[in-house]
Amino acid sequence: MKSPQLKVVTYNIHKGFSQFNQHLMVHELREQLRSLDSDIVFLQEVQGCNSRHAASIDNWPAEAQQDFLAEDVWQATAYGSNVIYDHGHHGNAILSRFPIEHSHNQDVTHLRFERRGLLHCAIKVPGLDQALHCVCVHLSLFARSRRRQLDALAHYLEEIAEPDAPLLIAGDFNDWRNEADELLAHRLGLAEVFGGLTGSPETPGRSFPAKRPVLRLDRIYVRGFSVSHAKIHSGAPWSKISDHAALSAHLLRASGGR
Repeated sequence: MKSPQLKVVTYNIHKGFSQFNQHLMVHELREQLRSLDSDIVFLQEVQGCNSRHAASIDNWPAEAQQDFLAEDVWQATAYGSNVIYDHGHHGNAILSRFPIEHSHNQDVTHLRFERRGLLHCAIKVPGLDQALHCVCVHLSLFARSRRRQLDALAHYLEEIAEPDAPLLIAGDFNDWRNEADELLAHRLGLAEVFGGLTGSPETPGRSFPAKRPVLRLDRIYVRGFSVSHAKIHSGAPWSKISDHAALSAHLLRASGGR
């Protein structure tokens, strides 16, 4: 049997607004995401509900953003609200062409004013004997909090996933010091996709700000896959949609994987 191939994307969508919240861009975002033809999409800052925007913005989608973006393309969605307020909530989402067998949103908040969560999905991918574990993350702006959140992530996965199970972790790590690589590589056997192409652990893609990226904030980590191609989607039109660039990767199931 031919080894399963996957195309994945991660993107901090800034609640569907352009940088500095000047323009609603969720419609343009939907078209750009579809142009990448990905199998699994990891999204951060997804607006699950906002009654104020729904009442005041004419073209605000009637559905939650994850459902609006997924419509007719990705058959399964999962969403985890992290920040809840009187008029709505936002959080992480995963869109998948394949069935999501299980989803769980793990609260990893360290500071009360900075709510954070890890959205985990087990996805049934054709050609894989084991469920594919996918985790969408949006980590703290503060290094001490990020370390605690990464430790909580590793502990959670060690409890629920076999050590050889295929695994993808993607999202906004806010990790400009590149501290996540060592923990995730040594403890969970993961490789970052740009490092997987070059053989170096020091080369995550630059993803922020989207117009001319300088900081390496967004990542895709893989276990049980080789990386055939990885790309940073920065500059126009992406920089008009969000303040982060999108990252995409084409993956091939590693030999010996189940």
